[in-house]
Order: sequence, then structure tokens, then C-alpha cells
Amino acid sequence: QVQLVESGGGLVQAGGSLRLSCVASGGSFRIYAMGWYRQAPGKQRDLVATITKEGTTNYADSVKGRFTISRDNAKNTVYLQIDSLKPEDTAVYYCNMALRLWYQAAPSDYWGQGTQVTVSS
Repeated sequence: QVQLVESGGGLVQAGGSLRLSCVASGGSFRIYAMGWYRQAPGKQRDLVATITKEGTTNYADSVKGRFTISRDNAKNTVYLQIDSLKPEDTAVYYCNMALRLWYQAAPSDYWGQGTQVTVSS
């Protein structure tokens, strides 16, 4: 059973930093794209950043220059470095991976359980 487990969320003052991590485990698989999304109360889940297997990154305009996504393929882990936090960054952050189990022909989307980031002003 594949699981994605996030960590690193918390309460931080505006201007502060956090580093989120998400590790995949359980079974034999190959990971393709990885990403982070966030969902604020009463709002839809939005893309924050993605990174391809080759390391090409993409960011939402609202986080460019403040957030950095990276990955460690050997550790099946994706990271999100969040700097210069703003109150509007408050949300539950979810990791996402396009992952193919050894017996599958194509990858499927997997999600973590979410980690809360709260930024106080």
C-alpha cells in the first residue's frame, strides 16, 4: 500500500520560513512528477509548485521567488522550502506524486494527508 507522508507544517510569524517534506513508501514503484498543492478554508485546492523527474520546476505566480520545490529521487521525497511567509499562505498543504507501481502500465496520482501551515501577522 503506497503512502505519502508529509511533515514540516506549523505556526510561524509572517516573514518566517518553513520546510515541508513528503516521502513515498510501500511497494515497488517509480515516481514521475511531484508537486505541492494547498487549500485554504472555504477555497478550492490550488497548485503551488511542481517538479518533473528531470528537475524542471513550475510555480504558481503567487509564490514565485518565495517558494522552492526540490526532490531527492533516491529517497522518494519531495520538499517545499517556503520563505517570506505571508498570512495569505495559511492553508493545508498537500503533496502529490504521479507514481507507477511495478505491475501498472501507467502512473496514477497519489496524495498525502496534508500538513497545516498557519502564518500569523
